[in-house]
Amino acid sequence: REKINMVFQNFGLFPHKTILENTEYGLEVRGVAKEKRRQLAEAALDSANLLAFKDQYPNQLSGGMQQRVGLARALANDPDILLMDEAFSALDPLIRRDMQDELLNLQEEKQRTIIFITHDLNEALRIGDRIAIMNDGQILQIGTGEEILTNPLNDFIKEFVEDVDRSKVLTAQNIMTAPFTTNIENDGPNVALSRMRVEEVSMLLAVDKRRQLKGSLTAEAALKARKEKLPLTEVIDKNVKTVSPDTLITDIFDLIYDSPTPLAVVNENGRLLGVIVKGRVLEALAVNSSEA
Repeated sequence: REKINMVFQNFGLFPHKTILENTEYGLEVRGVAKEKRRQLAEAALDSANLLAFKDQYPNQLSGGMQQRVGLARALANDPDILLMDEAFSALDPLIRRDMQDELLNLQEEKQRTIIFITHDLNEALRIGDRIAIMNDGQILQIGTGEEILTNPLNDFIKEFVEDVDRSKVLTAQNIMTAPFTTNIENDGPNVALSRMRVEEVSMLLAVDKRRQLKGSLTAEAALKARKEKLPLTEVIDKNVKTVSPDTLITDIFDLIYDSPTPLAVVNENGRLLGVIVKGRVLEALAVNSSEA
């Protein structure tokens, strides 16, 4: 009644009660005073954009709206844990995706523990921070979506995930490689050119002492700096395309398709984590295509 609330597959709304009365129900069972439970229920409906429908009955709402009432009813109790039993499986695909988006937005706002039961692996991969795969009442593997896709622990899980489009799940951190860099606070053009020769590359990413990305340095720019006795800070190109570690491969492809340089992977503080070259993106997409 207080710690855990549930959202059911088939909505579980009382047909003879209004939307507001349905949302109040858990609070009423807990013995919350009428005026207080009305305030809490209306706030929950407002957050679900349903307050205008509070005096209507469930059969007057669409399936997606009814499920949002069920979600509002659970949240009105302010539970520590929200248990969702195939909550979106009765909805059509478009509404289902909208509800998934709404759940993600809600989780970002409320920060609750949500246990979501589903038979749809793509749904689990889209909304789950961690996924537990069960068979015959036993948990076979627990991990992030990426861990399960890239390292299935047995043949059952491998077969279970084989049809998943990995390009819509795997991210930049899965395909990035170690970058070749030059510290522009310490290095001069001769050091940068020497590193390019050793690594057999024609470009380095420019960072500072804290590995904050500052730009890119080509061999031509380094030669210009040596000839004109300029610091590297004056010849680097600051227009480097960047992505975050959790950017999906499908989104990366659009960015790197016509980019003359690799993509830099940086965290929220601008620290360089890795680099993505076009070949790695194409390789990841090719692997997914061959598996399909």
